[in-house]
Amino acid sequence: MSEILGKLNSQPKRTNNNKAWYLSPLRQEKTASFQVDTKTNRWHDFGEGIGGDLVDFACAYLRSTNEANTVSDALRWIKNMGVAPYEIAPVYANTNDVTKSDSALILKTKKPIQHIGLIHYLEKRGIPLHIAHQHLKEIRLHNTRTKKNFTALGFRNEEGGFELRNSFFKGCLGSKAITFIRGRNPKPDSIHLFEGFMDYLSAISQLNSRSFKGDTIVLNSLSCLKQAIPYMQNYGYRVAYSWMDNDRAGEKATVALSEFFQTEADLKHTPMNKVYAPHKDVNAWHMHQHKLTL
Repeated sequence: MSEILGKLNSQPKRTNNNKAWYLSPLRQEKTASFQVDTKTNRWHDFGEGIGGDLVDFACAYLRSTNEANTVSDALRWIKNMGVAPYEIAPVYANTNDVTKSDSALILKTKKPIQHIGLIHYLEKRGIPLHIAHQHLKEIRLHNTRTKKNFTALGFRNEEGGFELRNSFFKGCLGSKAITFIRGRNPKPDSIHLFEGFMDYLSAISQLNSRSFKGDTIVLNSLSCLKQAIPYMQNYGYRVAYSWMDNDRAGEKATVALSEFFQTEADLKHTPMNKVYAPHKDVNAWHMHQHKLTL
């Protein structure tokens, strides 16, 4: 906020702790009533009784100058002002969908999938074993909290951690992060975004085990959505396919992605939700399709 106000030739009249007071850039005034919290990067115009984040300010500023003021207009204006690259605010599917991993877990062994319980779990989710072998490992772990060992499927992320799944457990070993997967084409013009690796493996299974021509980002958590931005920003992709869940959190993530893609030149966003509706996600749709062929 302070950076963009400076570009509008507006300087604080006074500061107090983390609060900076400006003459409102939204109207004419003689007493500073426009407050910016420099810690949270949020603003409040006490004269107008409105406030919010940087995008909210851009919308309000464009409206005050009689310009088009949708969120997409605001994002383009922010980008044209040369302010820091756009970041998507994290979207949470539920209270447990956070970026923290379970510090009680210790890696004991990592090897190709052999455990019969994990193989049965993959069969239940409709994932062929040969596809699973390409992307997953069998992870043996020790839980220092319960003093017990257990085995799970491990899907590696960009921070060297693993997303963990078995029939009874869902968690993360190491840092929570996205997973980036190169497509078959060396310089692809498309990218696919999935919420979780089961959705990604389900889509690959539906393609007769062939990987995408374009690149893929598996978020591993909607809270990691903003980590995906640097992989797509100014890269030159022409089409972005999003495979978010058909629920409220997935809808919010799809909207957030749409707003970002509109700030990228010549990048078309294609939500894929209708392909697997009315099912909740790609894996639920895939399991339904798989049962029809049995």
